[in-house]
Amino acid sequence: MTAATHSTLFPRVPDSADAVLDGLDPEQREVATALHGPVCVLAGAGTGKTRAITHRIAYGVRAGILQPSSVLAVTFTNRAAGEMRGRLRQLGAGGVQARTFHSAALRQLQYFWPKAIGGSMPRLVDRKIQLVADAAAACRVRLDRGELRDVTAEIEWSKVTQTVPADYAPAAAKAGREAPRDPAEIAQLYAAYEDIKRERSVIDFEDVLLLTVAVLQDRHDIAEQVRAQYQHFVVDEYQDVSPLQQRLLELWLGERDDLCVVGDASQTIYSFTGATPDHLLDFRTRHPGATVVKLVRDYRSTPQVVHLANGLLAQAKGRAADHRLELVSQRPAGPEPVYTEYTDEPAEAEGAARRIRELMDAGVPAAEIAVLFRTNAQSETYEQALADAGVPYQLRGAERFFDRPEVRKAGVALRGAARFGGNDSLLDDAVDLPSQVRAVLSGEGWTPQPPAGSGAVRERWESLAALVNLAQDFAAAKPGATLADLVAELDERASAQHAPTVQGVTLASLHSAKGLEWDVVFLVGVAEGMMPITYAKTDEQIEEERRLLYVGVTRARERLHLSWALSRSPGGRPSRRPSRFLDGLRPGSTATAGRAAAGGAGGIERGIPGTRGSAPRRVQRIPARCRVCGRTLTDAGEMKLMRCDDCPSDMNEALYERLREWRADQARKSGQPAFCVFTDRTLMAIAETAPDDEHQLARIPGVGMRKLTRYGADVLAICAGQYPAAGTDQG
Repeated sequence: MTAATHSTLFPRVPDSADAVLDGLDPEQREVATALHGPVCVLAGAGTGKTRAITHRIAYGVRAGILQPSSVLAVTFTNRAAGEMRGRLRQLGAGGVQARTFHSAALRQLQYFWPKAIGGSMPRLVDRKIQLVADAAAACRVRLDRGELRDVTAEIEWSKVTQTVPADYAPAAAKAGREAPRDPAEIAQLYAAYEDIKRERSVIDFEDVLLLTVAVLQDRHDIAEQVRAQYQHFVVDEYQDVSPLQQRLLELWLGERDDLCVVGDASQTIYSFTGATPDHLLDFRTRHPGATVVKLVRDYRSTPQVVHLANGLLAQAKGRAADHRLELVSQRPAGPEPVYTEYTDEPAEAEGAARRIRELMDAGVPAAEIAVLFRTNAQSETYEQALADAGVPYQLRGAERFFDRPEVRKAGVALRGAARFGGNDSLLDDAVDLPSQVRAVLSGEGWTPQPPAGSGAVRERWESLAALVNLAQDFAAAKPGATLADLVAELDERASAQHAPTVQGVTLASLHSAKGLEWDVVFLVGVAEGMMPITYAKTDEQIEEERRLLYVGVTRARERLHLSWALSRSPGGRPSRRPSRFLDGLRPGSTATAGRAAAGGAGGIERGIPGTRGSAPRRVQRIPARCRVCGRTLTDAGEMKLMRCDDCPSDMNEALYERLREWRADQARKSGQPAFCVFTDRTLMAIAETAPDDEHQLARIPGVGMRKLTRYGADVLAICAGQYPAAGTDQG
């Protein structure tokens, strides 16, 4: 839920330029009136940054200082760009271009392609993963689905950092990236990917930026034409700019400095894609005469939520932490954050669903509640729990509202009724605009009461109900409005991607929740190994995980629930502990400020070392069967996992990462490759089985008597949540 859609009422357009400034606080007003020269706005979460910059543009346009067609506002998502266009329209500043970097670059590239390059522009591919798969096949490299995603991400990172295939390995090493495969192999796949694109005459989204940069660098006449068109730039979420986007921005600007940037280094959560806050933090160095405005008045969250958010950053380290903003809540006091510990993940999901049901029964709209988690894989458990509790939900990142089939059909029906409604018997008894909309949409599946349960039927109803509610708000704001007026409003909103509110609890990853807000937020899975995620190893990665949790906390307006589970599955070993980020903040915990970040620790508390039993006799081999479906296994890899590749895995991911770290240490000590200790498949089988004793460990294929004798005690200690003594080598 964005601030723009928190209320679907339609505010009146200000009647003058000065009226645009009404309601702004002193710092926001300073932003709005600083219309010349470089301006840097450091804006904390919930401080009204979008309000400040949209009023800045609108004030400049309404005062005659800025020409609408000469302003280019850029941000990072279509949703954010759509929201900006919607707000500018409400402020009487239509005609301003508000786009993503990619959208603005693509528009310019399409326009200048015939002049700069000639011929037809290559086709833009939506998804590059199939091309990466084809590149792997050409190189005779076998990649599973996870590896395909990882290699694709490395290619994207390379392109936004302007790294060519031949330079990938040293560039990745310099950046401290942990490559998913051998860097030389990734460089080979990257080169093959580029060859395939050229052969098929296609480009990807990163190419759009690269090609636009190339055209503007090589063709000064085209660069000057662009600069003559756009003379005033505003960049939102500037902490997320990549080196490639920064280069494009510099080419747009030329020698000018009529630039306003807005950002918050404490919300930098996309560094894995090449984003860096350095451009924001170095802005004053590059522009010594810049106006810098800090927004710290938090209008979104209660003092209790803000106190927790400030506490999280108080323990942070690094350059971004040195520039953190101390938020000051402007809201009345609210309830304290709630911390809940559960025995296992299903119990955690059921507990959240139960509390959500209680909140809805007490009158909290479903659309004002969100469940936020670290990884998309956590979603399924919560989908099931909410469905069981009869709670409607929507997945963040699903199809855009105006692209949904039922919304498209409803638009056609409303447009037809607006044109020919006089001959439609459905409208005979409809006396006002809302009743006309209800009558039309009743033919598309809308009913006064929602259907039972969840699923596709309920989702379609929620979409139509959002249109009904929008019609009611529109009629209340514009008495006398007709069906044709509403259709025009819907067309405007579709163009701006300014969607109405859909009634349903939002399920979203923390990354996709950026820029959104709700009255009630459930932050789930706040445990070591998940927050920070187990593969966050370096201090920089740990700090980014802290900032990600900070983003999650600051999504809440009034109520915040944080929870974690002691084990993954019912009956599992309760070896997890709450996230280190909550130390000193949740009741009963001790502050850890100043403690070195233990990126690889996984957060499992050390237990009392167990005793080791005598080594078992060699187990007699019998036909291997899948422990999930019972099918006889013949593939060596499947036999090691003791399940079919297609059967669901219940692997303890945190345990698997700890085993990988231990294996790397053993390999280093013995001077042999890691797979000579245990293969990846064997480690996966151990992480899925989590053996309690040597008898169980010996049953896992790949664990022979020699390895059992040499490594068994270490492996069992790790599975039990303990750690072998440093330097242990039982060989």
